[in-house]
Amino acid sequence: MTRPVRAILSVVVVFGALGALLFTTMRESAAYYKHVDEVMDTPETWYGKQMNLHGFVVEKSIMKRPDTLDYRFNVKNGDKIVLASYTGVVPDTFKDGAEVVLTGTLGPDGFHAKEVMAKCPSKYDPEAKAAKGGQ
Repeated sequence: MTRPVRAILSVVVVFGALGALLFTTMRESAAYYKHVDEVMDTPETWYGKQMNLHGFVVEKSIMKRPDTLDYRFNVKNGDKIVLASYTGVVPDTFKDGAEVVLTGTLGPDGFHAKEVMAKCPSKYDPEAKAAKGGQ
């Protein structure tokens, strides 16, 4: 085997390994980021796909099974609503009307969340902060 052939084979092997590593890593962590109304227009196309679902918790829809961490609630965006289920500890900011991002999959019986992130309802207002003396 000549020296140029070995160099070319080495480059192919190294870049092939890096490409395979990058592909496997990206495939496992890649997820769609969608709003409820985008997904619920054609829910069948999203069944089983890993995604981050954005919406707002519908007022008085949070139900918790007694003595468990099982939650069921409705999430809304626009005029579309999806039933979501989650088992685990929810963030303190999770409540009626909270803006949430759910990580999980959609199925015919609703969205099965593996993770719930609730955004803080407060907003940064530089004028209010300046009025308080910058604190």
